[in-house]
Amino acid sequence: MATNSGTQNPYRRFQSILQNDVPKGRDGKHKQIVTQLLADIALLEKGSALKIPLEALPDSKENIRSALNRATRLQGLNVATSSDSEHLYVWKIEPEA
Repeated sequence: MATNSGTQNPYRRFQSILQNDVPKGRDGKHKQIVTQLLADIALLEKGSALKIPLEALPDSKENIRSALNRATRLQGLNVATSSDSEHLYVWKIEPEA
């Protein structure tokens, strides 16, 4: 990465770089599982739910649920979740007619 070779500010604590060199986007650590869940949610039939074994999750159900919640809000999807001692359940909330 190229550094900005302008004059140095004696009070600057951090290095500066050109804006073109700043990485764009963020792939969070839950991106793969959330992407898979979103794809499966898109294929769900009305009245059906995904049944995901907790042992298949790469992190705690709470962290996956939070990541999924952020992703669905960004996409404008309305989903609900539930869980028991062995599974996480996810389904679409259909708008009432």
